[in-house]
Amino acid sequence: MILSNLVRLSFFMVCCFTWTLVQAQTQPITVAESSPIQTQFEYWEDPEADADLARIRNLPDDAWQREPSGSATFGNTPSAYWLRFAIRNTSAESVNLIAELAYSQLDDVIFHVVSEQGPTRVLKTGDGRPFYPRQVDHPNMLLRVKLAPGQTKTVYVRIETAGPMILPLRVWHEAEFFSAASNEQKLHFFYYGCLTIIILINLAVFLTLRERLYLYYAIAISGYLLFFASVKGYSFQLLYPHSPELHARVLLASMPVLALFSVMFCRTFLKIPSHSPRLDLAMKIMIGFEVLNFIAAMVLDYNHAVRLSSISALVFFSLLFVAGPVTWAAGVRAGAFFTLAWTPLTVGVLATAGRALGFFPTNFMTEHAMQIGSGLEAFILTMALADRLYREREDKIIAQANSLRQEKARNDACRELNEAMTHDAITGLPNRNRFEWMVNKLLADNTQSKYMVGVARITRLDEINRTLGLTRSERLLQRLAEQMTAMAIRLPEVHRVRDDQGRDECVYQLSGDCFGILVYADKTGSDLEGLNQALGMLSLPVPLDKLAIELHPKFGAARYPEHGDNAALLIRNAHVGMETAPRGLLATGFYSPELDIYSEGRLTLMSDLREAIQNEQTDLYYQPKLSLVTGQVVGLEALIRWHHPERGWVSPADFIPLAEETGVIHQLTRWAVQRGIRDLASLLDDSPGLGLSINISARDLSSRSLKGHIESVLSRHQIHAQRLTLELTETAAMEDPEKGLLALKSLADSGIGISIDDFGSGYSSLSYLKELPATEIKLDRSLVTDVSANDSSRVIIETAINMVHGLGYSVIAEGVEDEATARLLKELGCDNLQGYWLGHPMPMTDLHPWLASYPEAVLSIFHPRSTNK
Repeated sequence: MILSNLVRLSFFMVCCFTWTLVQAQTQPITVAESSPIQTQFEYWEDPEADADLARIRNLPDDAWQREPSGSATFGNTPSAYWLRFAIRNTSAESVNLIAELAYSQLDDVIFHVVSEQGPTRVLKTGDGRPFYPRQVDHPNMLLRVKLAPGQTKTVYVRIETAGPMILPLRVWHEAEFFSAASNEQKLHFFYYGCLTIIILINLAVFLTLRERLYLYYAIAISGYLLFFASVKGYSFQLLYPHSPELHARVLLASMPVLALFSVMFCRTFLKIPSHSPRLDLAMKIMIGFEVLNFIAAMVLDYNHAVRLSSISALVFFSLLFVAGPVTWAAGVRAGAFFTLAWTPLTVGVLATAGRALGFFPTNFMTEHAMQIGSGLEAFILTMALADRLYREREDKIIAQANSLRQEKARNDACRELNEAMTHDAITGLPNRNRFEWMVNKLLADNTQSKYMVGVARITRLDEINRTLGLTRSERLLQRLAEQMTAMAIRLPEVHRVRDDQGRDECVYQLSGDCFGILVYADKTGSDLEGLNQALGMLSLPVPLDKLAIELHPKFGAARYPEHGDNAALLIRNAHVGMETAPRGLLATGFYSPELDIYSEGRLTLMSDLREAIQNEQTDLYYQPKLSLVTGQVVGLEALIRWHHPERGWVSPADFIPLAEETGVIHQLTRWAVQRGIRDLASLLDDSPGLGLSINISARDLSSRSLKGHIESVLSRHQIHAQRLTLELTETAAMEDPEKGLLALKSLADSGIGISIDDFGSGYSSLSYLKELPATEIKLDRSLVTDVSANDSSRVIIETAINMVHGLGYSVIAEGVEDEATARLLKELGCDNLQGYWLGHPMPMTDLHPWLASYPEAVLSIFHPRSTNK
């Protein structure tokens, strides 16, 4: 019984969804004295739905049931119903009447008009048929009837429908009907217009804020709009009058759409997931059910789809009616609005259902309750959304103000950080990062132009720091920066930009003691007078605290595009150019690839050399020395050779300077001593008069363990110290005179010979040379090369030999490449020689056979030339 009542209640809730009229309260009137013409009818149920008019007219009167109220509801039924009512014109004039079945959802309606003479007219209509043709352009089922004075006509109406059988019959005077219909349409379209405005507002808010809540509400209200327009038949009349099947499906689909998005809106608006997990679960189930209900509305027959929708409506209204108070009790402000909004809609549904069940009388309030309730619900929820939007706006304004404060603090911090990253903290000049960014951007934008990067380094800055202290030194840098900036601004060829703080950027601080500028080479060409004058001013002493401080700047430059295509490379090459600058106070060193001694490979060359020494991958080549007194080979100079597995033969000129800079020279010298003395020991059996010369570096003189290492190796191979000579250049000996002299005397005291190499190529002091414990002086090849062809060279060589002999040293000439030079040196009194004429440097494998039989031409200078007689 309870289940039956629930089903009936569900059915009548659907009825209340599908029958809400808003019409004027004009009552039907009779022709005479404006009284109602007909307010009641009789009906007969046709269970088989197969009766025709003839059978109906022959029914006895007691087969008909009277409905005095003029309205009847029979629920969902497969039966057809026949209505019968008579109309009499009691006035003295002809009247035009309209009989109205005021429910637009009747599928098949057939009007039969019968006069005293018999059937006169048949009109077939209903929403199961195409909308047109109808006698009156109106969604309800209408019949026009014309009565002459005193005439009576009986109307039989056959009704069959798959939905609820709701039969509200009214007979109107034609003029009164059109007046009432006009008022009804005005009220309806006012209602639809309000809903449309609410939809558009919420869509606009959604498109602005991208919050799905407003989209859900807009679609839910669109569902209400579509539902009421379909129930009243206006969508059928205006949109698809020739598609009754589409009309039925649109009506069925509108119910799950409005329910689905109402639940989704409610769930989001009330924040159900965070306040009531159980209610949230129920809503998720309801959402899934409404999705299935929508699918069912598309595929099931009309009768079953309507029954499913009635169950959905019962659960849907109950669930949302509970949701408001639950969230309100949980402290959600929106819960109060939702409860207030959903209450009138629920009251309207109950009032409409109660009228349909006969619990409430038919009047304006009960007929219009559901639409009034839905209008109030939409209005209240719109106000709630406006309140929510206002509060969110206030929160956002506060959050935005906080965000702006934070953003300002971040911007200030970023500006300070950017200032620190792009400007020097002491001088305020833009730094290398800024310079590289500026140059790269300019080069990218002006690829066809020519530029020059100039750098200047203050060479005495370290000395100034140690002398004056950092505070005064920083003041000096600040003054120098101001001076250079003012100077550069006056030069039109110097690139200048203005930063976002209005400062001119033309001089950049590339490092603590180095400054850079960018010059338009197109503007200067070969005329560098302005730049030279500026350099001259930079070279002047800078006054500070009554002191005139000499800066001793050095200058370098590199050109774009010849010397590089980016800022980093141009700065690097300008520094290289600075190192190769000619002597002179204002000389600027322009980069030249030929003078660039640096390469990327040099960075890894020393690690490769260390590995080569450890793995015995280096080798010694020996160049023989000839005595010009005895004609015998008296010595060998050990020369280091290195064949790199990837680079091939590496010149000593490339790796010896690096080894001296990095300290690898100590390992290299130790290895050369050990290998050379070992090889000498193997040669003495066949050549007992040989001695060995090994080149050492000025860095080796600072090694305290060098002497001990040499003595240990000599002892191990049983070689007398006098057979070993250490060669070093005169400039190396002069590098640290005091320490060098002590180290050389210590080596000489142990019996090791000391040879001064490249004599005549440097600027050594003769007084210092006199103090050296040397045993031999090697004349530089630059003095020997043209001695046989140049008298001046001969005089110099002869003078040098006599001077060296006078100091008690022996003389050896290197770089001898022909016999004439050898003979001349012998005549001048030179003691020994070496050079390509005697023999190229050779490995041990070639040295043994060479010593066994060296060239006959060598011996020829010690014997008279033979003559032909």
